[in-house]
Amino acid sequence: MAVTGSAEGESDSPALWAEVRALLPRAEEGLTLALSGEVEDCVLPLLRRARALLYGAAGRPGAAAAAALERLSDVLRDYSWEKLNAGPWREVGKGWRQVYAYGCLFGALAEVAAGRPLARAVRLCDLGLLMGAAILDNVLARLVRALQPHLPRAAAPRPGLPRAAPRAAAPAPEGERPFHSARPQPPPPALQPEESVPHLRCPSLEHFRDNYLVPQRPVVLEGVMDHWPCMKKWSVDYFCQVAGCRTVPVELGARYTDEEWSQQLMTVSDFVSQYIMDESNVGYLAQHQLFDQIPELKEDISIPDYCCLGEGEEDDITINAWFGPGGTISPLHQDPQQNFLAQVFGRKYIRLYSPQHSENLYPHESQILHNTSQVDVEAPDLAKFPNFTKAAFQSCILMPGQILFIPVKYWHYVRSLELSFSVSFWWS
Repeated sequence: MAVTGSAEGESDSPALWAEVRALLPRAEEGLTLALSGEVEDCVLPLLRRARALLYGAAGRPGAAAAAALERLSDVLRDYSWEKLNAGPWREVGKGWRQVYAYGCLFGALAEVAAGRPLARAVRLCDLGLLMGAAILDNVLARLVRALQPHLPRAAAPRPGLPRAAPRAAAPAPEGERPFHSARPQPPPPALQPEESVPHLRCPSLEHFRDNYLVPQRPVVLEGVMDHWPCMKKWSVDYFCQVAGCRTVPVELGARYTDEEWSQQLMTVSDFVSQYIMDESNVGYLAQHQLFDQIPELKEDISIPDYCCLGEGEEDDITINAWFGPGGTISPLHQDPQQNFLAQVFGRKYIRLYSPQHSENLYPHESQILHNTSQVDVEAPDLAKFPNFTKAAFQSCILMPGQILFIPVKYWHYVRSLELSFSVSFWWS
């Protein structure tokens, strides 16, 4: 589809409205407004009024109907947002998340119907995908895919610094080389041979199962992701072109245990400008829904075959994205699932401790951080944590094209040595 003339993309197109409208049920009664959980009685009438406005016109809603639909969207989102933030996320009812998703859907449709620039409509879709629950056969994901081609694809902001690919093999296409961070990083500790994680090239399923999965031993796998399209395609420029207008959660700060650490929603382009290009800030894109939110990126990776050795189904595998500058740190912590950490570009220093050494790693006593050590791995306070020296560890520098197997409950510390992008697969 051709991009229209506006800097933000225009929605004032009968063809676009027809394409958007085709994503919805033909008849009003087909948009069922079914909610998976109880909500307050005042909500359903608001949803029905919004639906009636959407279907009231034979074609595209007029200006008055679009304005009324926008007002109802604001009410639905504001009201459900309070419910979403009233307590722990795990206690939020799915029905309220669906109400929020409907509010985002009606708001995005109102933007398109009113003929406004599409950036706000895309943002509303992303908010619904991030905070809401799936509705109408995941209509928000389908809607944003219809809208995005009408937005101009902006290249990444250019710094006054040279750019260089972080690896010699599989260079990115011309003009799309990943940035090197100019922020100086201390070198990683020297790797001793007896402490190094073993490397293995494309082991058979049986060999990996018998020698690493069953005995729960870490290993670096090589050659497994060489054929993934991301190894040739992904760069800062590419992310800005494919997803620059998309809203994602960003972690602000070097590590999540810091007092000043926080989270914020922003577009990928803003993240690149503020936390990749600006060396004075530290931010990290840590996204648990990125590949569902932006399917173009998911098409560039593959679930490692070794995940089939687990007990769960493929749909149960959680795929996470980790994108940020050098200097970002994941403090020593453990996760409740097996983990394949795949490095696309950049390098990471990683240290691993067996769960057998947990008592020497001084986990936080609070429930929220019980899976995280109090020890700063590279600068430990041995007066405060004297038994830390008793814990044996393994370490590696994870290079582009390598996948690290981190067994379930294995403690791991990660420091980005430069601008990097990793993909992790959590499986049972």
